[in-house]
Amino acid sequence: MEEIILIDKPEGISSFGVVARVRRKLRDREGKKIKVGHTGTLDPFATGLLILLAGKATKRSNEFLKKDKEYEATVFLGKKSTTGDPEGELIEVSKTVPTKDEITKACKKLTGEIMQKVPAFSAVKINGERAYKLARKGEEVEMPTRKVTIYELEILDYNYPELKIRTKVSSGTYIRTLGEDLGDLLGTGAYLTALRRTKIADYKVEDAVKLDEYEA
Repeated sequence: MEEIILIDKPEGISSFGVVARVRRKLRDREGKKIKVGHTGTLDPFATGLLILLAGKATKRSNEFLKKDKEYEATVFLGKKSTTGDPEGELIEVSKTVPTKDEITKACKKLTGEIMQKVPAFSAVKINGERAYKLARKGEEVEMPTRKVTIYELEILDYNYPELKIRTKVSSGTYIRTLGEDLGDLLGTGAYLTALRRTKIADYKVEDAVKLDEYEA
């Protein structure tokens, strides 16, 4: 068998958790163990498009890994999070209320080719171990910096302290870090409270199936 499966990932489950549930469903359907892999993770707090490859399709993973992606995110201004998302410890930074014009200018500065530091709470391997595991142990690790491309970064809605954005980015871009960089430019600090992946290349979340519906 060979299948490309589009899942609209719910909040509160890891990408690996989604893979495990889809694998169980396929095993029950086919009556045998089926290999399943994802083509790019989403954090547990994030929702949206997750492309899974099953059976012979897993050999095509490289076709999907480097594709551009689109996201919608809610950025909370005025505070930072140790993880860049709602799961971390929150730190008060500033009560300054930036104008929409100031935010627009900051978004322009972050558009194009930029250098982005990989977050400590990520799945990148450092000396053979996942960075997030080292971070949870309290170990300080020098994280690598990567060149990424932010093709588009626009404001969808702004009602301080919440800023909603839409962005189209190259593969390997961390939206949590993009939110933090935006907060640094504004001098307010920032972290993501919501993140939704809406598109991977030509694949849209509207064409994906909810995980519960897939299992049913």
